[in-house]
Amino acid sequence: MPTRILLEGRPGAGKTTVVRRLAALLRTRRAVGFTTEEIRQGGTRTGFALETLEGGLRAVLAHVDLPGPPRVGRYGVDLGVMERLALPALRSAAAGPDPVELVLIDELGRMELACTAFQDVIRCLFTSGIDIVATVHAKSDPFTDALKRRTDIELVQVNRANRDALPEDLALRLERP
Repeated sequence: MPTRILLEGRPGAGKTTVVRRLAALLRTRRAVGFTTEEIRQGGTRTGFALETLEGGLRAVLAHVDLPGPPRVGRYGVDLGVMERLALPALRSAAAGPDPVELVLIDELGRMELACTAFQDVIRCLFTSGIDIVATVHAKSDPFTDALKRRTDIELVQVNRANRDALPEDLALRLERP
């Protein structure tokens, strides 16, 4: 049975850091997926960048200066970034699970889920035989709430107390001999 872990936490809890450190610790698994990172100007958050785990491709996913649609809060979201950067590797993983491959997604959030094709790929991945670690907000959302209720999901709370130990703990569980 595949491993399916959702890392849940409030903003700033360290979810992205856990995923990045986990990816760096893996020795026998090839991680595909992406991470997101805040864009700050003068101490103020102005947007979010998406970066692929393989190849390190990076682009602005959401920004206060982007017109949208869609808009999530004060940010316009560039759904083309999801199509060009995030989806190719995820679609490939969903099509033919490789036992060495592991999907890491940071995150299943409102901006990413604004892309219908992303939602479709996530549904497909969660019915495949591939191992998945993804981050989710603690806030309620119909899409992520449905994932959290699944019996094959392990929901792990990320907080300041456990975020430093989690990457190594997860790597030990996910590595293949």
